[in-house]
Amino acid sequence: MTKVLTLYGLPSCDTCREARKWLENKGIEYTFHDVRKDGLEAQLLERWSKRLGWEKLINKQSLTWRKVPQADRDNMNKNRAILTLIEHPTLLKRPVLESSRMLVVGFTEASYKEIFAKH
Repeated sequence: MTKVLTLYGLPSCDTCREARKWLENKGIEYTFHDVRKDGLEAQLLERWSKRLGWEKLINKQSLTWRKVPQADRDNMNKNRAILTLIEHPTLLKRPVLESSRMLVVGFTEASYKEIFAKH
């Protein structure tokens, strides 16, 4: 049985490119989901929020976050975060790596080594 991995991100994102290169160099098969082109669905974001908390999904260092009205940023909650991520998928902290057994936000070589040593 093959584990299906999906990497969510942007082709132009340096961190996403590093994660993709790492996976490819290790011979790990995955599907790439371009969040700008393919979008994000409420069901997916709801599932991620339950597992990690909505706060981990939002990149508060991004230019997109700065464009979100201050009142919305100040009153952010799970439902508002999901709606905002659907409307502005580039707000997602990237990359997100998901399989039925794992959900990881962000990339460092050390973290991926640790994750794949377990799986």
